[in-house]
Amino acid sequence: MPTTPRMPPTPNTDSRWRHLPNAITLARIVLVVPLVWLIASHRFEAALIVVAVAGASDALDGLLAKRCGWQSWLGGVLDPLADKLLLVACFVSLDLADAIPDWLMWLVVGRDFVIAAGATAYHLLIGRVVPQPSLLSKLTTFIQIVCALALLLKLSGLLPLPDAVDDTLIWLTALATVASGVHYVVVWSHKALEARRRENA
Repeated sequence: MPTTPRMPPTPNTDSRWRHLPNAITLARIVLVVPLVWLIASHRFEAALIVVAVAGASDALDGLLAKRCGWQSWLGGVLDPLADKLLLVACFVSLDLADAIPDWLMWLVVGRDFVIAAGATAYHLLIGRVVPQPSLLSKLTTFIQIVCALALLLKLSGLLPLPDAVDDTLIWLTALATVASGVHYVVVWSHKALEARRRENA
């Protein structure tokens, strides 16, 4: 007996709730403040709880946006921004806690500053920036998250790690951060030149 094909779910366009994913993302950005304070004051177990809440909120806002059709350009900008702010906050506060070398913190902060400055310049001079994270960028973010979490788990006493593992994670993070930063500059410089060339054609 033939069956009626199941129709895909209709996006929920209720205007009362469509900004909920962005509100959750903004709440995740607010978590930067307690995260920095907790890590810098060596309250590593509490910091891990904040990280867990941030991770859960990241999954929730993405799920709501996709399932309910509440995706937006603003959400596409805020979501990676929140992730980057939390990661940068982790590395800055880990540096304040003397858990990583100063140069690694400056590499992470410097890369994201260059990307943010470049995106702002592109938006002002060329046009709207549509976030398009590359495979290398996603890999870098993954490595940075693993490094930060591993160090927090070790500092909290929940995961004893040999110093050799710490050093390996730190150098992997440094190499990935530099490589993805250079890749962003090359790719977006090329896009800017192509956009200018089309305008002048």
